[in-house]
Amino acid sequence: MAFQNETLKKQYWRDNLRIIGGLLAIWAFVSFGCGIIFAEALNAIHIGGYPLGFWFAQQGSIVTFVVLIFVYAKLMDRLDRKYGVQETEDAK
Repeated sequence: MAFQNETLKKQYWRDNLRIIGGLLAIWAFVSFGCGIIFAEALNAIHIGGYPLGFWFAQQGSIVTFVVLIFVYAKLMDRLDRKYGVQETEDAK
């Protein structure tokens, strides 16, 4: 990855940190918000016989984390293309 100037490099990392922060906020909301804080309210809804709050605490944060990995990869590919630092076929 080679940037032409220091300003582009700083913009790239700022955008990267914005993506990471947003995705971590989503994961924190699902893990702590839905699994712990809002568990009692979510327990009124049942999925497969289990309360939704239990489901989020046991499975929801893991599933969300895996989905966010794919979202992060897609967003970073887009960011790399925006700044012209995408991987080439030679690098793969």
